[in-house]
Amino acid sequence: MNHVQFDRMEHAEGFIAALDQSGGSTPKALKAYGIAEDAYHNDDEMFALVHQMRTRIITSPAFTSNKILGAILFENTMDRQIEGRFTADYLWEVKGIIPFLKVDQGLAAENNGVQLMKPIVGIDDLLVRAKEQHIFGTKMRSVIKAANKKGIEEVVQQQFEYAKKIISHGLVPIIEPEVDIHIPDKKEAEVILKEALLNELLKLGPEEQVIFKLSIPTVDDFYKDLMKAPHVVRIVALSGGYSREEANALLAKNHGLIASFSRALSEGLSAKQSEADFDKTLASAIDSIYQASNT
Repeated sequence: MNHVQFDRMEHAEGFIAALDQSGGSTPKALKAYGIAEDAYHNDDEMFALVHQMRTRIITSPAFTSNKILGAILFENTMDRQIEGRFTADYLWEVKGIIPFLKVDQGLAAENNGVQLMKPIVGIDDLLVRAKEQHIFGTKMRSVIKAANKKGIEEVVQQQFEYAKKIISHGLVPIIEPEVDIHIPDKKEAEVILKEALLNELLKLGPEEQVIFKLSIPTVDDFYKDLMKAPHVVRIVALSGGYSREEANALLAKNHGLIASFSRALSEGLSAKQSEADFDKTLASAIDSIYQASNT
């Protein structure tokens, strides 16, 4: 583990940029960026276009370690290069930004009010490659759609099972049990979730460390005690379908909670913008998310 990166992740101000839309969500991300589906004819062309978009974001003068702690990539981005360096190396060596890798392979069908992760096929090989590519940590997402105790406990158990494997490879896992922001019993689901997370933390060994990525809670500062729990490096928040303005306003009410926004970060960016307009739009987004994270 890189101890400079770990110390920065634990203590520094800033937020995590989530640039990890993968196969299923890439067309949507490209469309929002102004590239229609008829602009590419296969996955290779699609991933080349999305890498151009990510490269434009990462190389922008607005994308700096002053406000951004880390960036989450997906496998295809990790395997590509930016200005002659692999993406993770470019992030850390040129920008001073900590690289993370999305490792889950999507969601299973809903059961007991939750969507578990599909089994992560080839996880060990991927983690070995991630270490070789100088990745610091990983991210994996499940979704909670009801305050169902059995389902939520299954989500948390599965996340920690994989987290222990990830830790054994010398990486720091981001555990993301997203609570759907639209469900009527969101507040109740968060109560069950927090208890399940605290219970699983008790089972970790003294050196085992995790990061949580959670929906912004219904009750302000609800995760304050979880932030102080042993083994928790940091808690970051997803935007979860809120606009950037809404997500920032809610995030600012939660002290110590920092952003890990994806769509809310790239909101307003377009392939058709000039470099100056693109950089200005991105800088404005980064500034607003940084301010909301720094409460």
